[in-house]
Amino acid sequence: MTEAERGRLLRRGRTIARGVLVLLTVAFALRGLDIWLDGFAMPSWWQPIVCALLLSVLTSVVWPQVLRIALPVALFTLGVGSFLLLGAGALAALAAVPGVEVAGLRTAVVVVVGISVVNALVSSVLALDEDEIFFRRAVRRSRRHPERQADQPPGVIFLQVDGLGYDVVRRAVRDGDMPTLARWLAADSHSLTSWQTDWSSQTGASVAGILHGSNSDILGFRWYEKDRDHVMACAHPRDAAEIERRHSDGRGLLAVDGASHGNLFTGDAPHYSLTMSAVSVLLPKGLRRRRADRVGTGYYAYFANPVNAVHTLGSALVDVARELSAAAKQRRAGVRPRVKRGGLYPLARPGTTVIARDVVVSAVLEDMLAGRSVVYADFLGYDEVAHHSGIERFDSLAVLRAIDQQIGRLHRASKLAPRRYHLVVLSDHGQTQGWAFADRFGESVEELVGRLCGGPTPEAEVASGGGPIAQRLRDRARKAGRLEHRPRADAGGPGEVTRVAPGVVVTVSGHVAMVSFTEHEGRVQLETIEREYPELLPALVDHPGVGFLLVRSAEFGPVVLDRDGLHRLDSGFVVGSDPLLRLNRHAKDLIKRVDSFPHCPDIMINSRYDPETDEASPFEPHVGSHGGFGGPQERGFLLYPREFEPPGELVGAESLHRVFRLWLTKLGHPEPA
Repeated sequence: MTEAERGRLLRRGRTIARGVLVLLTVAFALRGLDIWLDGFAMPSWWQPIVCALLLSVLTSVVWPQVLRIALPVALFTLGVGSFLLLGAGALAALAAVPGVEVAGLRTAVVVVVGISVVNALVSSVLALDEDEIFFRRAVRRSRRHPERQADQPPGVIFLQVDGLGYDVVRRAVRDGDMPTLARWLAADSHSLTSWQTDWSSQTGASVAGILHGSNSDILGFRWYEKDRDHVMACAHPRDAAEIERRHSDGRGLLAVDGASHGNLFTGDAPHYSLTMSAVSVLLPKGLRRRRADRVGTGYYAYFANPVNAVHTLGSALVDVARELSAAAKQRRAGVRPRVKRGGLYPLARPGTTVIARDVVVSAVLEDMLAGRSVVYADFLGYDEVAHHSGIERFDSLAVLRAIDQQIGRLHRASKLAPRRYHLVVLSDHGQTQGWAFADRFGESVEELVGRLCGGPTPEAEVASGGGPIAQRLRDRARKAGRLEHRPRADAGGPGEVTRVAPGVVVTVSGHVAMVSFTEHEGRVQLETIEREYPELLPALVDHPGVGFLLVRSAEFGPVVLDRDGLHRLDSGFVVGSDPLLRLNRHAKDLIKRVDSFPHCPDIMINSRYDPETDEASPFEPHVGSHGGFGGPQERGFLLYPREFEPPGELVGAESLHRVFRLWLTKLGHPEPA
């Protein structure tokens, strides 16, 4: 017998021994439930063993088949509702054993939950290394899939760490918070570079550009469309489906046997889960994708094993405790900036840090074992926690370490796949930290604009103070003469978009705020704003929380304004200090691109970034935030295999799509039809 054969025999023997030990432990647990639980009786010594065997068959063989029909129940209850179905099955199975008494469904559900917990605990004790547990389960799942396909080109797994900026990832690698990525860089198998986001440095614009090659007219994570009197929100399933419809040509990055998990858009992938634009059970029938897999492969693969529900629920409860502890530590230490983290947030946080992460990892593993050609998955947890805690606070870095661990597990499991896989890790944007605008200045940007647009400004206030551009704007307004603003509509009835003042809508998206005047069709010119709201633009450019504005002049075209200067984008003419000098070198082109969008608002406001403190005040109640220019929010990262062609300078999310498409083509992947 060879050494390899002896190793296989030893591993097979260990597997059998573990199975027997788990079965005996479940039998003892059933005996314990017999003593403790009213309405559950197993008087004979052999009954616990037989029942343990029956329940094992139920959970491993029968349950996955039942779940094909009952999957939506598991989806909407995060797996908890599946125990009701399992309880019903257990009630029938246990009733078939002579002498066993089960009072009803409630008792059967308690039995199922009890043995699932015991099963999970025993499995963990037998392999205390969680990575080893994951790999062992991956090995078992790989046996259900085809053998290695030598003639297939290597596949690519794109793993997006939502909101992780280039500067933060470099420090995380250096400080040991991302050991998997650090090992790859140390081994010289991967290279790390940065990429410049669009002006809209947020997931909607970035992922649409990366997956579909187009992010035109996506102004923020939410924006107002005047022609429909509707606020588009990337996180709303109906709006996400509409955004994908506008940008998809059917030839997205994932169109050829690809998969999308945890994303806003599908990239035209035939396989997807937790993807906002394609969660058909949340969409009206007219917007549902016509595919058999209506809910998502990731849900099925994950919830088919009831032990996963116990593991996820337990991990979620632990994460709730972590959040409560972290928030309390910040309050006691007087950490600033910080935001309120009470209410439902501690219960909502595990949705991204635990539940979505576990489902996405399970789905990606299933895709690799099935030999999918390309997969794009998003880990949302870091972005969510950094919003509420800070970009490098201890609990944000703890979430980052957990994500890095999952990346390492997937890398190891990729060796079991029927084809070779390359792993690419990237982010859709970074985050810039700062004290929330409303907390710092005592009013939100919506309240500020509403106050400035709600009525006449006292003359003393109009004439007082301010920088040179504010004074110039006031002089222009006085020469033009003020038009008394007479709104033709009220602030909006039920179901309509909220007006901060009659005829004025303000939409915020992180470090960008957008102002639209709804009583005017199309883009409202600078000259009209000056006449109808003479104090609005001067007050905005002088505000310490405002970095710069974009408006369109009837005479000069698009104009960028800040406190000390203005820049006419078409001519390049500058008055005072050039506001673009404080921005990145691609800002002019990126701002001009936004100005050309059909739904560009009448005023675009970007928050003020302080390079000395590396802070900016977001217009949303966040600590770490993004969505505009200024600081690390506009620098995403890309970690790619060294054998890939270097991408060169990357500006805008659409440039990533072109590079990724080139990589796939050079690996031998066919072009989408």
